[in-house]
Amino acid sequence: MDERERAADGEIHSADYSVPGKGATGNSTSRILCAVTYPVLLLAVVCVAAFALRLRWDPAWVSPLFLIGVIAYLALLERLIPYDRNWHPGKAEWRWYGIYFLLTMAGSGLAQLLVALAVGLISPEEPAHHLWAEIPGALLTGSLVSYAVHRLGHRNALLWRLHGVHHVPEKVNVANNGVNHVLDIVLAQGLVQLALAVVGFSRPAVLVAGLFVAAQGYFVHANIDVRIGPLNHLLASPEQHRLHHSTDLSEAGHYGSDLSCWDHLFGSFTWRPGREPTAVGLQDPASFPATGEILAALLHPWRRRPAPRPGPE
Repeated sequence: MDERERAADGEIHSADYSVPGKGATGNSTSRILCAVTYPVLLLAVVCVAAFALRLRWDPAWVSPLFLIGVIAYLALLERLIPYDRNWHPGKAEWRWYGIYFLLTMAGSGLAQLLVALAVGLISPEEPAHHLWAEIPGALLTGSLVSYAVHRLGHRNALLWRLHGVHHVPEKVNVANNGVNHVLDIVLAQGLVQLALAVVGFSRPAVLVAGLFVAAQGYFVHANIDVRIGPLNHLLASPEQHRLHHSTDLSEAGHYGSDLSCWDHLFGSFTWRPGREPTAVGLQDPASFPATGEILAALLHPWRRRPAPRPGPE
């Protein structure tokens, strides 16, 4: 039974909400929340980064705690200012997403471990240059590598068998941002970490850039009715990322989840004001196991491909 059938059976409780459809309610509180959500998130990144650097907090616990805070903040806002109430996760989905989140965190940790073993602890403890010059450099470098890996994940047939797991859900929300094949996470984050280490960015610069990337990654995936206007041409947003998940491949660009400059530079920027996807998910839903079939999804890259049908004689 796929996700749409479960929804029809009532296991996924989108019908629990009295006001279906897209857009937050039009009261003044909702409008204020829509306006301040992103500035507050960016302010949190700056404040946590500043305290972490000044007080020399250990990145090993700063980053995961900050991530948990970001997820909780966005999950609350999904209830207060949802883009689409039908995209709220049901009870069964929360269980699936929780398992995927743990697998994603394990993949992220494994990627960092492999990079450390491969190149050693070559990132200096202190910045070789002024930290505020290193931070933009680390952000741009990591963002470019992430963009390239993400785009390749859509273009290469083998890598798509890993990355396509993330595109199975027919809704986009903060909870299913963690729906990933663990090897996709190891590859993507491993290459980003490797690039940052090889270039030689200091650990404080990598920490600050990482806080921003983590916040952005969950922000763009959140089911919130937030628009950032002209900033879309510099930064990624939920407006863009919903198009990335569109079943209409002509609009499904936006491979950057933090900066949008690479989408502009490499011709994958499709957003325009008011543009929304008709539907999100896979163009061919039968090509991947359903989200709840976690073991099948993890084994999917090694599943035998169906033999090609013979053409007409």
